[in-house]
Amino acid sequence: MAVREILDKNVMDLKMKAGNKDEVIRHLAGLLKKAGYVEDLEGYIKDVYLREKEGITGIGGHVAIPHGKSDFVDKVGIAVGRTETMVEWESYDEEPVDLFFLFAVPSDSEGAKDHLRLIAELAGKLGNEATMAKLQAASSYEELLEAFS
Repeated sequence: MAVREILDKNVMDLKMKAGNKDEVIRHLAGLLKKAGYVEDLEGYIKDVYLREKEGITGIGGHVAIPHGKSDFVDKVGIAVGRTETMVEWESYDEEPVDLFFLFAVPSDSEGAKDHLRLIAELAGKLGNEATMAKLQAASSYEELLEAFS
């Protein structure tokens, strides 16, 4: 399972109106629920916030990867969102964020393995300046996929 393989245009919004962390998480989690990745929206959001309390998910370069394993996730997915304005978010470079990858991963052991693989792959891709530039410039699902090629 690779990030590129599970990107789904049904859980993507590159023109989000969210203005704060809670609005970002709720909007992207709602997309995951609507598309059938998440069975209980509030339960899943609670699990994401539990993970948020454990450490920083803003990885720098105006990107955040909020995530959390949850019993309320039916299948692995990643919601992708970009806000029109920067959002305050705890990040390693202490900069605000406008590009978000919200992971939905089941709590079971297979989900945990998928979670670690996907986080590692995404972190590797996001560590590449050329990939980051493509992601920040992407305005469509196709351009987002191209950035991960």
